[in-house]
Amino acid sequence: MQAEKKLFNRDFILVVIGQIISLFGNAILRFALPYYLLKETGSSALFGIVTACSFLPMVILSLVGGIIADRTNKRNIMVILDFVTAIIILVFYLSLGKIPIIPLFIVALMLLYGISGAYQPAVQASIPLLVSSDKLTVGNAIINQVNTLANFIGPAISGVVFQFYGINPILIVSIICFTFSAIMEIFIHIPHQKRPREVGVIAVAKNDLKDSYTFLKKEKPIFISVIFLVCIFNLVLSAVLIVGLPILISEVLKMPDTLYGFSQSALSLGGLCGILTALVASKLKLKNLYTLLLICSVSVLLMGISLFLELPAIVSYWVVTVMCFVAMGVSTMFVVQIYTLVQTQTPPQLVGKIMATLVAVAMCGQPIGQMVYGILFDVFIQETWVVMFVASIASIMISIYSKRIFQKLEI
Repeated sequence: MQAEKKLFNRDFILVVIGQIISLFGNAILRFALPYYLLKETGSSALFGIVTACSFLPMVILSLVGGIIADRTNKRNIMVILDFVTAIIILVFYLSLGKIPIIPLFIVALMLLYGISGAYQPAVQASIPLLVSSDKLTVGNAIINQVNTLANFIGPAISGVVFQFYGINPILIVSIICFTFSAIMEIFIHIPHQKRPREVGVIAVAKNDLKDSYTFLKKEKPIFISVIFLVCIFNLVLSAVLIVGLPILISEVLKMPDTLYGFSQSALSLGGLCGILTALVASKLKLKNLYTLLLICSVSVLLMGISLFLELPAIVSYWVVTVMCFVAMGVSTMFVVQIYTLVQTQTPPQLVGKIMATLVAVAMCGQPIGQMVYGILFDVFIQETWVVMFVASIASIMISIYSKRIFQKLEI
């Protein structure tokens, strides 16, 4: 029992290392596949639609993943899904050039994002089992920053490799990463108590979701407000960054692939700096979380201003890159705070489902936003600042409104 009270116990370290390897493979794929599609087709609308389609399975399977995570050994989920991901990428690698690019990418990205949606609830639900409650904020911050660290290193390397060698080496490295991660995760021990199941899988899923909804409605209705708030914010702001960053840098500013990779790394470096959350958590009151959303909104506004002023391309590039760094940093602080709040105020048997619900509903807005912004960037390709202005102003209004919600939160 003494070992379980330590933050850096063996099993938690193995989870962290497994996440570093697996998420690095994921990061280079998330950089290369959509970017390859944008470069090959040159269509912002098609890019937004394909990206949106990719996110839909993630939203659905996040809920399914939460149900499975609460009833199945979480280690087994990680191992199986990493092996399956390696197989999918291998099939994609062998099919590239032999199957039409659009359906191939849609299917591959939907599968990969869907697996990611089912995978993360298992990781999030395992943290309270491996880390003592007084170190939960730090544990969450470490897992979150592992993600951003992988996303910091991955795009930087992937951008260089992509420009000089194309997509094939990236696919091969990702296959190796997922395979190695799956093998290593076999040796992780995560406490698991098998729960009896006297009805079918569908009935179990229905009952589990009902339990989650009942808990949220009766015990923590404020969580519902927070979840829908984040959903709307993702629809308006997160989607414009996901779709807009590659379009602005590659198609509008005409920067080389290496600089786009650098911008993606800067985005993740900003998230990595969110590790400060673990240090300032006691100073940042929950009722003031709206200020973090406000900072994200202003960051996008400054990107739009740089485009509106028609500054030299390299100057606008640096404004966009730095503002992405800032937006990602404060949004990471926001996410860690919300995750910790939910985990500490949710019964253990419901953590996986509630976390999955939070993630799934919060992401619901992104696919819609990605499709809309893809079309808008096509329409306003000569005046992209218009899209950035609209997104930022709407986000500022949402941020100000969110102050009422966060004032009702308790820790």
